[in-house]
Amino acid sequence: HVLPLHHTHGIINVLTCALWSGAICQMLPGFKADEVWQCFIDSDLTLFMAVPTIYNRLIAAWEVASVAEKAAMAAACARFRLMVSGSAALPVSVLEQWEGISGQRLLERYGMTEIGMALSNPLHGERVPGFVGSPLPTVEIRLVDDNGQVVTVDGTPGEIQVKGPNVFLEYWRRPEATAEAFQDGWFRTGDTAVRENSIYRILGRNSVDIIKTGGYKVSALEIEETLRTHPNIQECAVVGIADPKWGERVCVALVLKPDHQLTLEDLRDWAKERLAPYKVPADMQLVADLPRNAMGKVTKPEVKKLFEVEN
Repeated sequence: HVLPLHHTHGIINVLTCALWSGAICQMLPGFKADEVWQCFIDSDLTLFMAVPTIYNRLIAAWEVASVAEKAAMAAACARFRLMVSGSAALPVSVLEQWEGISGQRLLERYGMTEIGMALSNPLHGERVPGFVGSPLPTVEIRLVDDNGQVVTVDGTPGEIQVKGPNVFLEYWRRPEATAEAFQDGWFRTGDTAVRENSIYRILGRNSVDIIKTGGYKVSALEIEETLRTHPNIQECAVVGIADPKWGERVCVALVLKPDHQLTLEDLRDWAKERLAPYKVPADMQLVADLPRNAMGKVTKPEVKKLFEVEN
């Protein structure tokens, strides 16, 4: 267990569920990639839950390990029954890299404090990269468009709304916030997704991940997924910055791989071959690390400040 206990992922999904099922939970004081790898090797662990950033850091530690160390890491991962990722969108590149290293296809699912777990890929069955699966038992999911209409056509974006016994009752002593959070008895998550073949793909948080540029609504997460395939890019975060002409312009903060370089012009030339013109970043900032919260999730408002200060 390496997740903060003040968050529902750490206290409920990992610790409480382990104790409820009678499992032994091995607690670490914090996350350090080398220590987690050593814990994998030295123990008989069979289940690991983490966030995408943690898997990314574990991959980075594996990349600099010796041949003998990599063999021990692979053998340790082979003992696991399940590895899970949550709390943020799991990049397909991270899922594929981790599977190549560990032999484990991460199980990605979707939830939040107000609803617990709502969507999940299956324990047994196909786990589709980039998707968070289908509704869990007793959970109802619907997508609602900007006009308040329920989405019925696959591939059409809409806000995820949830109903079921997993949904919270109210915000403590905040009746106005509670009323705003529900629509006809459905909890409004503020996240946009599409449904394809009865499974869901998250496009992003409406407030920070959906960029409105030149009349288009663009998913920052989809752009990030493409940019991560650039050979010089280690990590990235895409945001929309207010623009008098376009409404918002697409901007990206980049962490480059060690000893690599990249200019905005080179990035744009590369991106034009892979993205629609309105999705190509108009500006970029190179940073040593992306701002994150205690869960390791990128804090997009802080990323936006990088460009607002510049302007």
